Amino acid sequence: MRRDAPMRAGNRFKLALFSANCSGGLARTLAPERWDASWEHNVALARMADAAGIDALIPVARWRGLGGETGPAGYSHESTTWAAGMLALTQRICVFTTIHVALISPVFAAKQLATADEIGSGRLCVNVVAGYNESEFQMFGVTMLEHDERYALAEEWLEIVRRLWTSSTPFDFDGRHFQLRSAIGDPKPYGGMQPLLMSAGASGTGQAFAARNADLLFMVAVEIDGLAPRLAALRASVPDRRIGVFTSGHVVCRPTQREADDYYHYIGSEMADQRAVDQVLVNRQNQQSIPPAQLALMRNRIAAGSGTFPVVGDPDRVAETFRRLSDAGLDGMAIALTNYLDELPYFCEHVLPRLERLGLRAPFSPNEEEHDETHTLAVSRP
Repeated sequence: MRRDAPMRAGNRFKLALFSANCSGGLARTLAPERWDASWEHNVALARMADAAGIDALIPVARWRGLGGETGPAGYSHESTTWAAGMLALTQRICVFTTIHVALISPVFAAKQLATADEIGSGRLCVNVVAGYNESEFQMFGVTMLEHDERYALAEEWLEIVRRLWTSSTPFDFDGRHFQLRSAIGDPKPYGGMQPLLMSAGASGTGQAFAARNADLLFMVAVEIDGLAPRLAALRASVPDRRIGVFTSGHVVCRPTQREADDYYHYIGSEMADQRAVDQVLVNRQNQQSIPPAQLALMRNRIAAGSGTFPVVGDPDRVAETFRRLSDAGLDGMAIALTNYLDELPYFCEHVLPRLERLGLRAPFSPNEEEHDETHTLAVSRP
């Protein structure tokens, strides 16, 4: 029996902490209080989030930094070994790994992921990404394929991993991108059930891949207006099951709206690492996730949170923003904070109770073992 119920069911609007495995988190700011992603800080954060009832931790996969004055993500923990460590040191929180399928052998990954899943007694979740940063591909000596072909490779990769997780006998695989002979793998995922799978995609090809293969789509949300029909159309394309949908965001929560707005201006405008912002713009254009005209308007968002959705305000405003996102059809948000350890206690003390009163989250006890099955995300794909 797997124990990843916080992500498979439970709260109507789920919350994950995003990108804490990387220096700077999501912020591209010169602010001296920006996140220091040391192992000790990550351990303290994971235990704090676990005790507070946060649903998951989601790392990014970075192989080189983003330049600029601060070098965000230049120091980053490899996501699967990081996840294994986080799982060993926590009790209930789900922990994702993020896998660049073009850079990691599916045979290696199947065993590595199953091992981490055993460490966490079934709390590992997997974020599959096709990759978009050509300089990282070059580091591995791998040619970066055209956008849609990267997803064709991801489809083969995932088929191999799932067969390794389920097959008790060796098999051959002959595809366009992988040719394997007598492939076999043990251990299998914990409890005989495959980890929850997430796939990030904003392009049509990326979303179609997630619709076919994933339990959870990780998408870009630029505005709340217009989000509901987008999500309705996405789910209509998957009539046989309900696919879960997450977005990413960065949160600045302070006692008053004025304080929150002032701090957001400070980190995203006054202290922006402009050279790092420029690099994010280049990467996002390669990723084909946001139209160029919109990217040009997003420099503050990029400096404050790598272009993710901003949630800025006092606790009432923050909670109300989450309610609107939930009403539009989102199942949750992966959030970043400028300094996770400094800011998470205030967020948990003041925002989580408001979300409970809005019916978005259930009251949490660190010792609870049962989970409400009402808000199941999706049935795992075979």
